[in-house]
Amino acid sequence: MDQGRATRLTTANGGSGVVGGGGSVGVQIQQSRRLPDFLQSVNLKYVKLGYHYLISNLLTLCFVPLIIVTLIETSQMELDDIRQLWLHLQYNLVSVVICSAFLVFGLTVYIMTRPKPVYLVDYSCYKPPDHLKAPSHSFMEHSRLTGDFDDSSLEFQRKILERSGLGDDTYVPEAMHAIPPEPTMVAARDEAEKVMFGALDKLFSNCSVKPKDIGILVVNCSLFNPTPSLSAMIVNKYKLRGNIRSFNLGGMGCSAGVIAVDLAKDLLQVHRNTNAVVVSTENITQNWYFGNKKSMLIPNCLFRVGGAAVLLSNKSVDRRRAKYKLVHVVRTHRGADDKAFRCVYQEQDDKGKTGVSLSKDLMAIAGGALKTNITTLGPLVLPISEQLLFFATLLVKKLFNADVKPYIPDFKLAFDHFCIHAGGRAVIDELEKNLQLLPIHVEASRMTLHRFGNTSSSSIWYELAYIEAKGRMRKGNRVWQIAFGSGFKCNSAVWQALRNVRPSHNGPWEDSIHNYPVKTLAE
Repeated sequence: MDQGRATRLTTANGGSGVVGGGGSVGVQIQQSRRLPDFLQSVNLKYVKLGYHYLISNLLTLCFVPLIIVTLIETSQMELDDIRQLWLHLQYNLVSVVICSAFLVFGLTVYIMTRPKPVYLVDYSCYKPPDHLKAPSHSFMEHSRLTGDFDDSSLEFQRKILERSGLGDDTYVPEAMHAIPPEPTMVAARDEAEKVMFGALDKLFSNCSVKPKDIGILVVNCSLFNPTPSLSAMIVNKYKLRGNIRSFNLGGMGCSAGVIAVDLAKDLLQVHRNTNAVVVSTENITQNWYFGNKKSMLIPNCLFRVGGAAVLLSNKSVDRRRAKYKLVHVVRTHRGADDKAFRCVYQEQDDKGKTGVSLSKDLMAIAGGALKTNITTLGPLVLPISEQLLFFATLLVKKLFNADVKPYIPDFKLAFDHFCIHAGGRAVIDELEKNLQLLPIHVEASRMTLHRFGNTSSSSIWYELAYIEAKGRMRKGNRVWQIAFGSGFKCNSAVWQALRNVRPSHNGPWEDSIHNYPVKTLAE
């Protein structure tokens, strides 16, 4: 080693130190002859992973010796021993018949009462035409030309856009491109039709499903609820059958997509051999804020045009072509708390202009809702090793009043992919930090926010489409979709991939996936 040269070594705790020139060569050689200190060098995550495998397979490990002993005993039995066993069973024929009857009855009850599996056959996300794109500079220029915003509000919007995580390829509706804007009922209906019908046309085409085959329809849109309803618009457009069970969910915020899936799931438990379609969207045209109240200007900067249509089925024959199976849905509602109820609130400002106000307590309230949701979800999805560690930490803290940090379960052991609602960069940052996720786990959320903006309840489907477009979805992988919405609600859906999933034809990322991830956002 040269005198003037220094070599940087990585220490056991992840830090680094500089080893100098000739003066330390002897020490290095002497140390290299020793075995490494495994207590210092073994990474804790591998110990934890081994512990997880051990506990998760504990039942199997306990049964293996029992099976081995049984096989050994059986192999040592002679023909006479087998004959004696048969005679014993013959003399106890009544007992055998009764036991068999109970076994058959129990299996029948189990088969008849178990929940019917719900399959996600396919889904599609609406991709607006390029002429609806709203780059940041165009957005700001348009806001200035409307004459509705003062200088302070324009500067506030500019700063929000800079920090939002949105790129220059997001979309706003046709009415917002006009000067002055045209937030009419006709324009709002036109936006809703283009988004919903655009997503449904692709879905029916990709799945080769006839509209007449749909037995259940659930539509969710929070802020636009005309008469006739959005669900009725779909029934009229596609001439759906007269006995269709249709539902229109309004005012339920960005987490309504999971609520719609949950409603469809419950209906599929009742109605056999049925297809259900869920349409999730939001309407911007009549919900743009034209005032100067700061808390009501934020949605203008974040929300963009988007929508998704999902085909669900409880038919066993559809399992072969389905992409996913629904595993769990967990819903949390904090509406009983006044602060939570009003943290996302549609109202008029002092000038009588309507908009949605976001409270400064929003992140804290979202954190509380998330804590409640994952406390319910955890026992359903976490391996037993994580549950035991969490319970042991809690027990030590309660019994001994010890100053022990609460153990945060590792949800990376339960899920392979995460679809966190792209509500804004701060939401994604907080969940990445609190759930101890890696950058790749939140990549789909960050890139969806950058490419499409906050598309409300449909954002989790754009994120799932991103994961598929990247070729990361493998058979058996579990996906956690988690969304937040007004009320205040936090809702989760867990899906399991039934095969190696490829992106559907005409997907939202088809012409742009090669540009992602954007390095500055992924870091």
